[in-house]
Amino acid sequence: MTEIHVPTPPPSLWQTVRESLAGSHHGSYTTGSIDRALLLLAIPMVLELVLESVFAVVDVFFVSRLGPAAIATVGLSESMLTIIYAVAMGLGMGATAIVARRMGEQDPDAAARAAVQAIVLGLCVAIPLGILGFVFARPLLGLMGATPDVLANSRFTAIVFGFNGVILMLFLINAVFRGAGDAAIAMRVLWIANIFNICLDPCFIFGLGPFPRLGVAGAAVATTTGRSIGVLVQLIALSRANGRIAITRRHLKLEPTVMLSMLRLSGSAVFQMMIGTTSYIGVMRIFSSFGSVAVAACTIVIRIIMFVLMPSWGLSNAAATLVGQNLGAKQPERAESSAWRATGYNVAVLGALGLVFVVFANVVVGWFTSDAEVAPIATRGLRIIAGGFPFYAAGYVLTQSFNGAGDTLTPTLINLGCFWMFEIPLAYVAGTKLGYGPAGVFWAMAVAFSVMSVVSAVLFRRGTWKLKRV
Repeated sequence: MTEIHVPTPPPSLWQTVRESLAGSHHGSYTTGSIDRALLLLAIPMVLELVLESVFAVVDVFFVSRLGPAAIATVGLSESMLTIIYAVAMGLGMGATAIVARRMGEQDPDAAARAAVQAIVLGLCVAIPLGILGFVFARPLLGLMGATPDVLANSRFTAIVFGFNGVILMLFLINAVFRGAGDAAIAMRVLWIANIFNICLDPCFIFGLGPFPRLGVAGAAVATTTGRSIGVLVQLIALSRANGRIAITRRHLKLEPTVMLSMLRLSGSAVFQMMIGTTSYIGVMRIFSSFGSVAVAACTIVIRIIMFVLMPSWGLSNAAATLVGQNLGAKQPERAESSAWRATGYNVAVLGALGLVFVVFANVVVGWFTSDAEVAPIATRGLRIIAGGFPFYAAGYVLTQSFNGAGDTLTPTLINLGCFWMFEIPLAYVAGTKLGYGPAGVFWAMAVAFSVMSVVSAVLFRRGTWKLKRV
């Protein structure tokens, strides 16, 4: 009797969601449905980045109870800390690209060696930056135009800069997990870190129970503690033999060839991120010329926007992983299809969210402040920025897809033109010379990001990124 083979039905949506959250998928991302691969990677990556942004939102939520000067301290400090984020994300881009390519080539041992080199590079950067930031925290705030009431809170700045290493490690090691396709672990790490931060923030800020009342500095202590615990969990996960990527004793050595390749990719990626983050510092400097109220309003808007954009970044990171792994598997057309598919989903989701924020901006801002001077500026700024969400959605996916392919130069040049040469001059002219004030600066930010997205789409269609070797 002839045996009849009944084809296995494709996994349901709910099964795919459960797999992505549990991290139980150990198959290849270079075959099968692109939509399923995107979903498996994107869900934990979205949750991971939402949770990363929760750090800043929670800090502002509790610190806002201490007044506009406290919010401005967090805002100015975080604007300078974006340099650390730039380094962390730049190194992470290089790590993701190389690890993803090696995994696509079915060489997990080489991926583990690349992960070790990335961690060593991160530590080499974190130590000197931490010392400089801790020692010069108060002068740095002064350079940013901080008023005396903000300078009084410089301990917050000293702590977050002094312990920048945990931020670097958290970003960098999670980038390794993402490149390996093990996004669920990265998500769980952020869950753990955030639980500790949420619990410790009010304790250290307001002195609950046996905890000392540290005020604004308490937010820095709580966040640093939560992130440190997250890094410990990451290191434990990397040492497990049954993970997608496992670091053993034989991998713990310096490999100049791998490190040079990592430096080449990460160097331009760090510069790419530096362009965006230093432009943000420039924007914050322009806001500070309007006083602490304007800085507080901008801080609230940026924290809200960062929180909402994290899902977009998560989907972008999923696209970068798929692009890298499929190029490693010599499937450039599948890599391109993955990027455009992710772009479409991102535009749809972020466009809907942008509409909600335009309509309910005053309600959302009211969750963070009821200050009669701060709230109107923040509400108008939120509406302006949210109106451009569909453009940002496309730009984020496509720039990350370049990075996932190992082409970090193209998005670097795009950022250089759109932010340094366009956004900052436009913000200065619109805000100060034309007299539009904070609203003019918000408009400059929205226009610059939209232009970046259009340019990215044009260059991505050319397809030269498919020829990039890593």
